[in-house]
Amino acid sequence: MDELGSVFQNPQAFITLAILVMAIALFITGSLAPELTGLLSLSLLMATGVLSPQTALAGFGSPALITLMGLFAVSSALFRSGALDRLRELIASEQIRTSRHLIALLGLVVAPISGVVPNTPVVAALLPVIEAWCRRRNVSPSRVLLPLSFATVLGGTLTLLGSSVNLLVSDISDQLGYGSLELFSFTAIGIPIWLVGTVYMLLVPQSLLPDRGRDRNDLGGSIDDIGYFTEVKIPKNSNLVGQSLHNSRLQRRFDVDVLELQRGRERLLPPLADRKIEPEDRLLLRVTRADLLRLQQEETIQLAKREWTKQNNFSVSDEGQKTVEVLLPAGSTLAGASLRELRFRQRHNATVLALRRGQQTVQERLGQAVLREGDVLLLQAPMDSIRGLQANNDLLVLDQLENDLPTVRRKPIAIAIAASMLILPTITPLPLVAAVLMAVIAMVIGGCLRPGELQRSIRLDVILLIGSLSSFSVAMQTTGLADALAGALEYCLDGLPTYSALLVIFLATTICTQVISNAASVALLAPVAIQLAPGINLPPTALLITVLFGASQSFLTPMGYQTNLMVFGPGRYRFFDITRYGAGLTLVMTLMIPGLIIWQYSGS
Repeated sequence: MDELGSVFQNPQAFITLAILVMAIALFITGSLAPELTGLLSLSLLMATGVLSPQTALAGFGSPALITLMGLFAVSSALFRSGALDRLRELIASEQIRTSRHLIALLGLVVAPISGVVPNTPVVAALLPVIEAWCRRRNVSPSRVLLPLSFATVLGGTLTLLGSSVNLLVSDISDQLGYGSLELFSFTAIGIPIWLVGTVYMLLVPQSLLPDRGRDRNDLGGSIDDIGYFTEVKIPKNSNLVGQSLHNSRLQRRFDVDVLELQRGRERLLPPLADRKIEPEDRLLLRVTRADLLRLQQEETIQLAKREWTKQNNFSVSDEGQKTVEVLLPAGSTLAGASLRELRFRQRHNATVLALRRGQQTVQERLGQAVLREGDVLLLQAPMDSIRGLQANNDLLVLDQLENDLPTVRRKPIAIAIAASMLILPTITPLPLVAAVLMAVIAMVIGGCLRPGELQRSIRLDVILLIGSLSSFSVAMQTTGLADALAGALEYCLDGLPTYSALLVIFLATTICTQVISNAASVALLAPVAIQLAPGINLPPTALLITVLFGASQSFLTPMGYQTNLMVFGPGRYRFFDITRYGAGLTLVMTLMIPGLIIWQYSGS
């Protein structure tokens, strides 16, 4: 414990600790986007003299970060060329009849794909396919979407390319003098984890997954069928005027629930069946996506979006426009503001038709509803605007833009290039970063990726976060803060066998990941864990791998991993649904991973 006391005598270590505490607080509260928190921490480390600019910014030029940037482009080319169309077809085939069949496919096929393609685009591409499967098979999406997220998380630790966290650990290892990780450095551990995790998802009782789609709410109708909230206006010449809601053409023709009637400043709540409709009334509806699109053509009512566009002098012509779904991901700067405050239409040249928020009811008018992480917006916009949204880190486009894909003739080229990218560094001295960059160039030359799409495919938020946090780890090491924290942790672990010590480190990382991002957990804990290696008779790489798996195997909360949040809304999950389903898997991993790490590294 003396080492921890020495922190207060070392000004640079004390400053680093203060910045560390500030960063953790910002990560937990979400007051700043994660990448902004990383940049703020980095700038403070430079401003206070803890790190020189050259050292602080070295992470932005690291091979791991360049590899990640190239990998975003390669994965984008694979999706756009239709390289995974066969998987989409397999999900929709007659061979996949039950949720168990689909979970087996996710575990045995989708998970390995996530080992070489970042799991976020995999989930984004498969979400609409699986939701369509659920509609055809009359299965609640909540029965299968959480296994989709878990499968991609399990597969993400099969190779170095499966996750940005893997590349961050490789970068930290290199900067701290232990060398970068190889493509298959932890595959021997990842394979049994993937297989055991898949078996868990197949054998665990289905009762742990809620059946949200078959529940009935107090307004009647299936929640599986009714998910979007929108606002309509009754024009003066509408033939609905004078009719009661119960007998109106609106409810006879469309499967809608009227949640609220707004008449001037008066808000009328259910029961509304006998209320007479008057001109200029506004109705807050809950409606299926299909019926919402049909409502656009209904001349007896007007979607409220038409009034917004008139107020803002925008054309409301639907010609040449496409309707798509977009998700507000974790860290979106749009969360916490309403559509009206954001001037969403002017900013993105896209009109919000409706909002979907898990199982919760949105009672505000659409323009006044405050957006939250995990919300899904139904947008109508020109193709150029939708392409622009694909490059926007505040919104994630969930729909596949089929007209934006290269011809299927490019599919064999894309697959061959991606395979070469994996094989060449394994059988030749070619560095992985060189293989990835060559693959990017080959994708563009081969017509699998357009130059403009190359730029849009790179997730700038992830790049900024990884680049800033890797240097943060160096500051903890050079100021002695990592040694001090490691000394305190070693005091707590004193006398524990190697297995128990690894178990504590793994569990601490897993818990930390539930409240701050997994990249931040790695950056904060990796340099501390390395210092424990001599005391537990393992090489430093073994401790790095322990932290890597602790940060990656996140199955307890929606915020624990990006893909959990992506399926949270479409699956209409509640917070503890994920905890209930993932607690057993977390326990299995906590008991299993330390043993696997000892097995691989005890002889090193």
